Amino acid sequence: MATEPLDMRAGADAALARVVSVFGYARMHHAYLFANKRANRMKVLVHDGFGIWLCARRLHRGSFDWSTSDRGVKVSLSAEQLNALVIGLSWRQLSDLATIRVI
Repeated sequence: MATEPLDMRAGADAALARVVSVFGYARMHHAYLFANKRANRMKVLVHDGFGIWLCARRLHRGSFDWSTSDRGVKVSLSAEQLNALVIGLSWRQLSDLATIRVI
């Protein structure tokens, strides 16, 4: 998850350049998420091993629960947290700490 906003006019090459500048490389089977300043638009860049693809999502109301306080910090999400984020829910409450293991 990118902590710096991305201009939503950016295409796949610009998003890939951002990933490479931050991480040094784009890993296969990883998704890299970007949002605009208002966090109501999101782009996801995926390297599938054969190439890259870029998809976009826009919320008509509200905004994504984006990590803006962690600027410059690399933020990783679990698959469950990613699913919650993409549909507009709070992903911060979904973690191992929220799992009940013993009664």
